[in-house]
Amino acid sequence: MKVGKKHRAAKETVGTEKMYGLEEAVALAREVKHTKFDESLDVVMRLGVDPKHADQMVRGSVVMPHGIGKTVRVLALTSPGKETEAQEAGADYVGLEEYLPKVQEGWLEFDAIVATPDVMSQVGRLGKILGPRGLMPSPKTGGVTMDIGNAVRELKAGKVEYRVDKAGNVHAAVGKSSFDTDKLTANARAMIESVIRAKPASSKGQYIKRVAVSTTMGPSIKVDHTQLQSEIK
Repeated sequence: MKVGKKHRAAKETVGTEKMYGLEEAVALAREVKHTKFDESLDVVMRLGVDPKHADQMVRGSVVMPHGIGKTVRVLALTSPGKETEAQEAGADYVGLEEYLPKVQEGWLEFDAIVATPDVMSQVGRLGKILGPRGLMPSPKTGGVTMDIGNAVRELKAGKVEYRVDKAGNVHAAVGKSSFDTDKLTANARAMIESVIRAKPASSKGQYIKRVAVSTTMGPSIKVDHTQLQSEIK
């Protein structure tokens, strides 16, 4: 793939081997941004786990201290007794019977789903559609709960869910490049802390192998993960 001059220049500024402190890396990512649109800032972590083993699966969620700069469309699948609570919390779509067939027919005009436990036997039928897209609600990430109002509010406030992929990577957008560096740094730190604390008990050896940040179209900037882990207790 052909690489543009601006991207090459950004990579040269960053360097391929140098590691940076988290705040320095975030500031540099914003500095070398070369597109006109408001890119996301992404955090990528390479973990020393084998996702093929269920006991080494890393999955969780974190509410970003400063939001993610994106309007999140929330679908709340719930029994009638919880519909008002979900609506008052700001859910964009609330119900059950009217939405299950719509999703089965391919309707996906939402970014996140929350559900109450009593309807999961019906929501489970959508697993083949929602699962591959990372939209299936789970108790482990707070997506299946009787406290439906709080679940909706957290998503609207900037809750990010993450899950390790087949290659052992965790990836998440933690804000927009237009955010102040200190706000992006706080969001990135919250994400990294959450993943570190989600370390499976069965994981042996080096858990965090690599941490990097980048804007959507920018070069990857390596973060000194050893320093980070010493700061996070």
